[in-house]
Amino acid sequence: MTRLGQALGAEVDAGDLDQVSPEQFQEIHAAWLQFHVLRFRGVAFDDERFDRFARRFGPPQPTQMSAHVATRTDLRGPGASSVRQAARSERYPHIAVVSNVIDAGVALGGLGDGELMWHSDQSNNEAPPSATLLYAVEAPSGQGRTGFANAQVAWERLPLALRQLVRNLQLKHDGSVDAAGYRRPDHMAVTDVRTSPGQAHPLVCIHPESGRECLYLGRRSNSYVLGLSVADSDALLDQLWGHVTQEQFIWRQDWRPGDLVVWDNRSVLHQREAFDPGARRILRRIMTQGTKPVAALSNAPVQSA
Repeated sequence: MTRLGQALGAEVDAGDLDQVSPEQFQEIHAAWLQFHVLRFRGVAFDDERFDRFARRFGPPQPTQMSAHVATRTDLRGPGASSVRQAARSERYPHIAVVSNVIDAGVALGGLGDGELMWHSDQSNNEAPPSATLLYAVEAPSGQGRTGFANAQVAWERLPLALRQLVRNLQLKHDGSVDAAGYRRPDHMAVTDVRTSPGQAHPLVCIHPESGRECLYLGRRSNSYVLGLSVADSDALLDQLWGHVTQEQFIWRQDWRPGDLVVWDNRSVLHQREAFDPGARRILRRIMTQGTKPVAALSNAPVQSA
């Protein structure tokens, strides 16, 4: 095992992932909890093998991802595009395709080629996913890196006064826009974050397996700290986001075909850099079922990093 970043990330050489024994997977799982993000290189997965390995982290979670923007007549206007969205696999509907590629008028996936904002996956769900597995089929070299931020260590290094301020607060997580910033087709534009639909979670949570405390920020867009004025909520969230996305808490993945990256959605935020629209990028994604976030104890001692 090779450490990839100071704050998080490790590369694992486990050989053929189909042949990993239960004892070996226990070691992989322990490393995942320790390093938050694991990378496996040289993987050759079809959907069946990908699904089988992902299930070792837990049952698959149904996924929500906006269609390719080229298919969105609600954004581009009626008749603006003849591009249609590729259907998901009937056998593996929980495998989502993250891609900018349009082949013969068919968009293979979603989320395009632009920057994806910092977020944790499906934080607007009552029970967000625990693991996210992303497998690269095609990836342009040196482009579209994925950044990961360790929200556990960021919490532990937050100034004491700020930890005391936010420990018992609740954050409402908005689901009206996707990670690319596009409004989801079944949502209205948000005009007031205090009254807009959203799922509230503790701002500081206990990790259900490691027991460590963690900031749980979801995504910045349209989020709101319950009980505060909009101005005070925005100021606090800007301060927290500015802290957690410092370079000292981040490691970035430079994708190669055959890379499989597994991250802990409960302790990690992630983001994607924009890449050349003319480059082909095709990744497959599976999320595994998680549990409802639980608030940290108000009188818990502060843990060291």
